[in-house]
Amino acid sequence: MTTVVSEAVMPGVASRRKLLQASVSCLCSEAGFSAVDEISLETLTEMMQSFITELGHSSHLYCELSGRVEPVVGDVVMALVSMGVKHSSLESYAQRGRRLVLPTPTQAVATKQIGILQTGQKRPHPSHIPDHLPAFPDSHAYVQTPTHKQPITDYETIREKASCQKRDVERALTRFVAKTGETQSFFLVEDLTHYPLIACKPMEKPFLAALLPRDQTFEEDEAAVHMQKQEEANAEAIKAAKLDQEKENNELMDNLGPNGSLMEMSNSEPFIMENPFIRPVKMPLTKKKSSP
Repeated sequence: MTTVVSEAVMPGVASRRKLLQASVSCLCSEAGFSAVDEISLETLTEMMQSFITELGHSSHLYCELSGRVEPVVGDVVMALVSMGVKHSSLESYAQRGRRLVLPTPTQAVATKQIGILQTGQKRPHPSHIPDHLPAFPDSHAYVQTPTHKQPITDYETIREKASCQKRDVERALTRFVAKTGETQSFFLVEDLTHYPLIACKPMEKPFLAALLPRDQTFEEDEAAVHMQKQEEANAEAIKAAKLDQEKENNELMDNLGPNGSLMEMSNSEPFIMENPFIRPVKMPLTKKKSSP
């Protein structure tokens, strides 16, 4: 079973795998092969890697069994014997004349890391933080930016802002009245929307009364007149209600007989007493609007 190692994931393992594959190719060439399939070469490379891995593992176990840290030639020989490999011809095989020698691998050029924009100077690690931990971020990461504006407390600026708001409100209200009502113009132009003036009919617009200047005495007199008219209207309503009640009582007394029973009408139809719950609806008296 072949094993493909990606250079992007494990570059060190991939480089060793390529060198091992080149060694297997040299051995196949010494054996007389002129071409090899990719699958066959990969299988032979996997077998060679498994053999070397097992040889190193066994040598390490014999080394530890002897109480040493690093294996020696004897440990390797014992590992070959336990694996069933004849080691007597290894010296002559290593000194063969027509062997192919692989060139010394050159050191790969390290990929240049992408430069990251850096502002200011990074803070060094304190004494209690190891150096292998990530460094502190740039100085701009600790800068505090307020997310709200400070309120304006300058007297001159506040007065100027208040006057601007008052002028804008007056201008907007004037334009609204000019667009919704009648206007006049001082200029003889065809388009009356240029330089419009509000027509002098303040009482047609109820909301204009709030904008007209008035004296305090006049407002008090107007309130008194309004209350007097309201009292008179209430008195008239009460008087009319009393007259209606007296008229109904008189009609009821006329229809009563000498014995207190209801009299029959001339058309021989029995008189039915009026039910107060089925009387026709009477509209309330409307209040008269006070004229200025």
